[in-house]
Amino acid sequence: MQTIEHHFQGQHENEQIIRIIHRHWFDILSNLLIVFALSFALIGSLLLAPLFLGEFLTPATQGAFLFIETTMFIFLWLYAFLIWIDYYFDVWIITNERIVNIEQKGLFTRRTSELRFDRVQDVTSSVNGFLPTILNFGDVFVQTAAEEERFIFRQVPDPIAIKDEIMRLSRDSMSDDMRHMASAFHKDAPSPNA
Repeated sequence: MQTIEHHFQGQHENEQIIRIIHRHWFDILSNLLIVFALSFALIGSLLLAPLFLGEFLTPATQGAFLFIETTMFIFLWLYAFLIWIDYYFDVWIITNERIVNIEQKGLFTRRTSELRFDRVQDVTSSVNGFLPTILNFGDVFVQTAAEEERFIFRQVPDPIAIKDEIMRLSRDSMSDDMRHMASAFHKDAPSPNA
């Protein structure tokens, strides 16, 4: 088991980070492609507007047109910034004790939740589509015994390896719990010589 030399807020004293997971790079690229396409459309309209609207573009309408274009560029830039913030600050941390899910919602909302391995009941990975199969990314679903919502790792790289690692850590956690219960039982049990 390989550990990573990073720390996060709320990390326990002997807790070791095994894996830090962000979304796959294709997720941010596919979102930013929309921004790039709209940016090129705005640049194209800025260049082609004088050709098609030459007689309607007076100095006053040209100023209004430029103002609208600039405002749309600002909104596109803000949208791209929000995409990057969401991508960069959504992180899943797998440690030797638990899974920590840090989810960024917009600029000012962050949700952190955790799941101990002894509560994991089922782990499923899902890779759907041609590009996700080729690039090896998809979703991992971690189900608990409680009525809580399940943990979802969205669009993460190598979901099958992540699923296998969580299952192994869950089994190891259960084995440790069984050993602790057995040692406690043997301590409390009366000796056969008594």
